[in-house]
Amino acid sequence: MWERISPFFGLAVVGVGIYLGYLLLPPYFNNWQFQDFIENEARLDTYNTRSEQDIRNEVMKSARENSIPLTDEKVIVMRSTSGVQISAAYVVHVDLPGYPVDLKFSAGSKNALLTAPK
Repeated sequence: MWERISPFFGLAVVGVGIYLGYLLLPPYFNNWQFQDFIENEARLDTYNTRSEQDIRNEVMKSARENSIPLTDEKVIVMRSTSGVQISAAYVVHVDLPGYPVDLKFSAGSKNALLTAPK
């Protein structure tokens, strides 16, 4: 009898895996894209004169484009004479059947001028 049930059990496991991937992978992929944006933004803004608010606005724009639930207060931008630091922490709620999950993400980057004292 196990020989008859085994293929269906295998298909069910594969189906559940695909469904969980469908629900859980998009937040991780969006975070990866957002983290990449923040790293590039910190690198570029180290060498220009944009204000902290302008940088924050660009980060919020990227968050909206990547479907990231982020508020202005959660984005921390610090500009100093030696570089730029950007960080943002947020939570994505995923409703798995019978088990809701809150995925916690923290994206950030710090970049210093090449001529900054060490």
